[in-house]
Amino acid sequence: MTAILDSICANVLEKVTPSAQTRKRILMLAENLRKKVTEEAKKAGVDAEVRVEGSIAKNTWLSEEPDIDLFMRVPITMPREAFGTVCLKIARKATEGYRQIERFAEHPYLESFIDKTRVNIVPCYKVKQGDWISATDRTPFHTDYVKPLLDEKTCGEIRLLKKFMEGIGVYGAEIKIGGFSGYLCELLILKYKSFVNVLESFADWRERKIIDIKGYYKDMRNEVEKIFEEPLIIIDPVDKGRNAAAAVRKERVDELIVAARAILKNPHHSFFYPPLQKTYSTEELGRIIASRGSTLVAIKFGKVKAVPDILWGQLYKSKKSLRKMLEQDDFEVLYDDVWSNEESLNMFIFELKRRFLPALKKHSGPPIVKRNDCEKFLLKHLRSPSTTSGPYVENGRWIVEIKRKYIDAVNLLLERLADGGRHIGVASLISQAIKNNFEVLANEEIRNTYRSDSAFAKFLTAYLKRRPKWLH
Repeated sequence: MTAILDSICANVLEKVTPSAQTRKRILMLAENLRKKVTEEAKKAGVDAEVRVEGSIAKNTWLSEEPDIDLFMRVPITMPREAFGTVCLKIARKATEGYRQIERFAEHPYLESFIDKTRVNIVPCYKVKQGDWISATDRTPFHTDYVKPLLDEKTCGEIRLLKKFMEGIGVYGAEIKIGGFSGYLCELLILKYKSFVNVLESFADWRERKIIDIKGYYKDMRNEVEKIFEEPLIIIDPVDKGRNAAAAVRKERVDELIVAARAILKNPHHSFFYPPLQKTYSTEELGRIIASRGSTLVAIKFGKVKAVPDILWGQLYKSKKSLRKMLEQDDFEVLYDDVWSNEESLNMFIFELKRRFLPALKKHSGPPIVKRNDCEKFLLKHLRSPSTTSGPYVENGRWIVEIKRKYIDAVNLLLERLADGGRHIGVASLISQAIKNNFEVLANEEIRNTYRSDSAFAKFLTAYLKRRPKWLH
């Protein structure tokens, strides 16, 4: 099995390693842009040190994805309120004439596309190590730490790990994915020395993993576990107070664990290059929904005025609140998810065990041994118009049967979201979009959107299949 995996890795590495010609072209583009941003900063009166960071600077990028990260290191004297706006204006001037998208992490930054290459121009403060003002201030220190530790073989191992994580769907630090960043891939290879060693380590996962390359907390595991609560703890070599893996969601760690076990047992290319998933036809979708016996409920609404990272953060927060509300009203949620085209259409999807509940609900009161509590229970329910049966004693407790306020999940959502749903925990920007216009669709009613939007159809097919593409 090792020979098969070695052969696959060699083949993948050949594909993902940039050629000398491609590398020369990208480095030339990066340097030209660096000079352009420096020039525009000077025109704006900003004393900025502009550096190429990320995978291009470290030669760990995948040949198919040559993203260029330019960081503008500005003086700490620049006020925070001007930090984003002034630097964003400089970035726009430097990439004038090309497609530009404003992104947002802790503060705005600019994404542009030049010669089919994604370029991120990110502001940060020129600080001393440890004197962080902005979250992005660490990035130049990350580059300076990692770069001297790399050689050609190590870069290859990093590329394999990145491509594997991308193939199984756990690569990407953006909120939408909540996965592993390129920096984390680099740290994992520096720790375990090879791609296969990383796989073996995660395949043998036990409860929590602590990685401390610099040994800041040597022989202090208990202290680390008190400081950091995440299941995966990777102490940032340039900041001992930071878990570099804090933003990685638990489900992404779990997905990496099971995929690592699977490829070690049965290696094949689909871990790196997953097969395209065939989307269900509209007729197939109808048959599949009907055969499940559950109810798919979709909340459909339009544009949210937010950059992607803010949008996805608010979508996930809102989904969690909506699920909690449904469950509090006794609607059992089998699975939920959220989809967005990040422009004009957003959808929450909940698969419910059933859409309709019985009109009556059995409600247990206190044990009869709790005399005072029993008195309060009887006072509340004895003459309540919602009480249909009881109170009566069963198994040492007072019991009543009451009328449910909501027996239809769709009606519950329509009523609770009529004002945007802020009172039930829907995030502010999502609430505003829902307040402007929304629909609640169930089962067959989802098919029109499915038919008209191929991206949503692809998402819903994967939602219903719920199986990793590599699992055969």
